[in-house]
Amino acid sequence: MSRYIVKRLIQLVVVLFGITFLTFLLTYLSPGDPARLMLMSTGVTPSDELVRQVRSELGLDEPFLYRYGTWLGQVVTGDFGTSYKYNRPVLDVLMARLPATLLLTGSAMLLVILISFPLGMLSAVYRNQWLDHVIRLFSFAGLSMPSFWLGMLLMLVFGVQLKLLPVMGNSGWYSLILPACTLAIPLVAQYSRQIRAVLLEETSQNYVIGARSRGVKESIIILRHILPNALLPIVTLMGMTTGALLGGAAIVESLFVWPGVGQMAVDAIFTRDYPLIQGYVIWMAIIYVTLNLLVDIWTHLRDPRIRLEVDI
Repeated sequence: MSRYIVKRLIQLVVVLFGITFLTFLLTYLSPGDPARLMLMSTGVTPSDELVRQVRSELGLDEPFLYRYGTWLGQVVTGDFGTSYKYNRPVLDVLMARLPATLLLTGSAMLLVILISFPLGMLSAVYRNQWLDHVIRLFSFAGLSMPSFWLGMLLMLVFGVQLKLLPVMGNSGWYSLILPACTLAIPLVAQYSRQIRAVLLEETSQNYVIGARSRGVKESIIILRHILPNALLPIVTLMGMTTGALLGGAAIVESLFVWPGVGQMAVDAIFTRDYPLIQGYVIWMAIIYVTLNLLVDIWTHLRDPRIRLEVDI
């Protein structure tokens, strides 16, 4: 097991190194002069001499590899540079936006777990009956609706027509309802379908047939035997989904003016705030690879078949 973890950690470092290089290369090749844009964002009309001076101060006139090496060395020590727009350390800007994203992500995932598991289980238990058809119809509708369209529909109904909930900003817990539902509804549809499929697949396994032949109650078979085995692919899917949400659901956060890292990333792209974009991409990469590593280790521990494949 320890050898597997060390191997995965080495892969994680290699992946992160490749991502940092690609991120820096793409921002280096991006059009526009960061020094000129930074001066223009402060209301200063930049002269060529002033732009050259700022470029020199920021180190933008140095060769690519020198700049990348200097930047990477700073990143390793936790220094992601200074945001052009906010004139603050990138890490501080990220940390200031992170609580809002964590709150939104946690709320959406809680809704997904509380709703999708009962729906998926009911759909599997009552397979091909009217309840299964209703749940599958909901899943199809949920997966068919783009997030921005669903968000605008919820804003129109609950914000504009019924005037029950605020449609923008973060002014209290009720501001969280619409963006969390916008994120959760397509995920509930996806997860309920996945849970139904996995449960039905497990139902046909020999250990389930054997339990039924011994007269074990159906509810006990589902809760004690089928569900634990069915959790393996579901947990893997949840790891990927959580990673995506922690990176900030850019469309939903921008639509509801939710002050999370997703909205921050969109603003950084429009203002060409390269240090902030680089910091955001590294944050996303760290979240993804870390969650992937944790899910792989958990799967490795839970499933003996995977341990056998790794050992071979």
